[in-house]
Order: sequence, then structure tokens, then C-alpha cells
Amino acid sequence: MVGERLRLIRKQLSITQEALAQIFGVGKSALSMIETGRAALSERNKNILVQELNVNPEWLDTGRGEMFNAPPDIDRYLRRTDNTVPLQSVPLYDLECTAGLVPLFRDQQGYKPVDYIHIPNLPRCDGAIYVVGDSMYPLLKSGDIVLYKQLHDIRDIFWGDMYLLSIDIDGEEFITVKYVQKSDQNGCVKLVSQNPHHADKEVDIAKIRAIAFVKASIRMNSIR
Repeated sequence: MVGERLRLIRKQLSITQEALAQIFGVGKSALSMIETGRAALSERNKNILVQELNVNPEWLDTGRGEMFNAPPDIDRYLRRTDNTVPLQSVPLYDLECTAGLVPLFRDQQGYKPVDYIHIPNLPRCDGAIYVVGDSMYPLLKSGDIVLYKQLHDIRDIFWGDMYLLSIDIDGEEFITVKYVQKSDQNGCVKLVSQNPHHADKEVDIAKIRAIAFVKASIRMNSIR
């Protein structure tokens, strides 16, 4: 059972349920349900195990072979979480007023935010924007807000996590929120949607003009 093998991985790495849940971006109770077979291991978290912690995918699926393909760098993942800030003012930007993500990242001080978001105990964020499109539905829907932390080097990516990206497509800027995974194609990354109706897409790394780690999201619900 995959859940039992997940528990064995955790024991081999000598980490708690809280630590592995943090790596997966889920609650401890959700991880417990996966380990006991009451919930399935998502493809995203399977990719984290395989791509970042070097778990042998055949062993994970069947129990055959070695548990790890190579020694896992668990310390790197345990260092991934930022310290939270008791209270911060995160600027909310309208991308239509900033001419895109690239100029905003280049000179954020030069653009006036439409508002500020105040949420206690969040990791430090550089800004926030509205989501457009349904590629991450139902996790995110058009009109939701994502709070982001800008990355300056794509090599700092944690594979399998969610990122805000600006991609050059025929000279036009395409802005999207996707899971970013390793690609089998040299010089590319794989962009994965939450919505099963959106196919995975291989993108040349050189086409990525800006990238930011999605730290949090906000959903606006209205009662009519």
C-alpha cells in the first residue's frame, strides 16, 4: 500500500508527520489519512518524493527495488519554510496598470498598488496579484488573489511547488500560475495545472522572463 510505504519513507528520513506534511503543503491530518490509506497520494506530492527526495518510483508504486535512487537531501527541504512575519502590508497590484509582471518585478517601487493586504503570521511576501483563468481550478479560480515572493534565479526552484510565471510566447508576455516540475527535455521545465482539462506544457527555461513562489492565496466569496 502506498500509504504504508510513505510512512516507511518518513521513518527512514527520521522526520515527523508535521515535517512531511509541511513539505507536501498539507495538514497533519491529511497526511495521516494518506498514510492509513483513507486518502490517495497526489501526483504533485509523488513528484516531490521522486524528484526532490530521490524516492524510487517503482518502489513507491509496488514495493519492489530500493527505496531511494540516491541519498535524499532532506535538510534542504526542511529549510525551505520561511520564518513568518507577525504582520505585514503586502501590496496588491493590478497587472493591467503595470504593463506586466516583468516591469513590476524590475521596479516594484515605481508602481502604485491598488491596495494593501494585512494578514498575520505569513511568510514574507513581495506582493500580490489577481488570478486570471481556470488552469489551477478548483485550488484557485479567476478573481482569487495570490501572494508571492520573487525568485531571482530559477535554480532556486523547489520542484513540484506552485509558482507565478511570466513566459515569452512569440514576443508576448503570458502570465500564469502553475506547478513547476522537472522535464525530461534538456533546458526545459514542465508546467502542470491543477485543472485536469489543461494539459501539461514543456517550456524552454530561456522563455521564462520572471518567476515567483506562491506563498499564499485568498478567495473572495460573495453572498447575493
